[in-house]
Amino acid sequence: MAAFGTDDGQRRLERLVFDDSGVAVEHGRKLLESAPFSASDGVLAYDGRIAIPEGKMLDAIILEARAYAFPWAKAAIAVAYTPKSTGNFRVHKPKLVLWDKCDDFDMGAAIESFFNGIASHEQGAKVWNDALDESR
Repeated sequence: MAAFGTDDGQRRLERLVFDDSGVAVEHGRKLLESAPFSASDGVLAYDGRIAIPEGKMLDAIILEARAYAFPWAKAAIAVAYTPKSTGNFRVHKPKLVLWDKCDDFDMGAAIESFFNGIASHEQGAKVWNDALDESR
C-alpha cells in the first residue's frame, strides 16, 4: 500500500494489488519516487523480512518514507512482528533501517510522527497496544 499526503491535509491511499509481491513493491517504489497527486509526502508499506543481531530473520512491515520538499532524502522504518499463524501475534519495537541524506531532519520528530500515526488510528492503536512486545 502507498499513502500520500498534501499540504492542505488531503490523503490518498493506493492499494498495490499484484499477483507477485515483488512486482507490487517495485511498482510502489516507482510510485513513491514520482511524488504523485501533488503530494508533500508519501509512504510505501509492504511485508518483508529483516535481520536481527542474533542472526535470525523476522517478518516485518517495512515503511519507506519520502518528504518531497527534500527529494534526495530517504528514510525507512521496519516493524518486526510475530505472525498470527504462530498463535501469538506480536508487534515489536520499530527499527530505523534507513536514514539517508536526512541531515536536515530531526530523527526524534520523525519517530514521534510514526507513533502519532499509530495513535491517530483507533483500531490500529488498539491492535498495536494489545500486541506490543518490546523484547525484539
